[in-house]
Amino acid sequence: MAKVERESINFKLPKSLIKELRAKARELNTTATDLVTQGLHHVLGSSDSTDNNVETRLHQLEEELQHLAPRIEKRAESSTETQQQQRFSDLEQQIKVLANRLALIESALVQLQRNPSTQRGRKSSGYPYYQQASIELQPMPEENLAKRLAVDVANLSNQRQTLSPKEFLSWSRSRDPGSVGWRYQEQEAIYFPVK
Repeated sequence: MAKVERESINFKLPKSLIKELRAKARELNTTATDLVTQGLHHVLGSSDSTDNNVETRLHQLEEELQHLAPRIEKRAESSTETQQQQRFSDLEQQIKVLANRLALIESALVQLQRNPSTQRGRKSSGYPYYQQASIELQPMPEENLAKRLAVDVANLSNQRQTLSPKEFLSWSRSRDPGSVGWRYQEQEAIYFPVK
């Protein structure tokens, strides 16, 4: 680093300002002269003779970092927004599964109301016995079955490819709201229910 030529000059400053200047210089492990020089550079702009001054460069870097801080905070907030969107998507998928289950229950209730002959009274216990209404499930494409099983399409496809047909049937039955197993028909690229 090139040595900077200096000239002595006297200033009269308020005593309180001198105390603060010396305290800040001790805190930053520098001299009061260097702090005054930095302040003058800030007000007057840098001159070529002192551009290489370490303290000046550090001060400039600090200012640049202060300008970058809001951008970094925005990126962190954006990451949080992405996580919230993923949670919202997961919640939306769970709501769809619950809606499917509710539709099955509603369908069973409608059938029970239409066919009162399926009720057989149990006089001994006082509770009516209801014959379970059979709801015929139709074959489904991968997207619909994924929603029904509350998984994403990639997970469903991965399970089908890595598990044996028997294991896949058991896995899908454990995830299905009606405990129905599913078998993949490769020729038609569709899933069929297995009771």
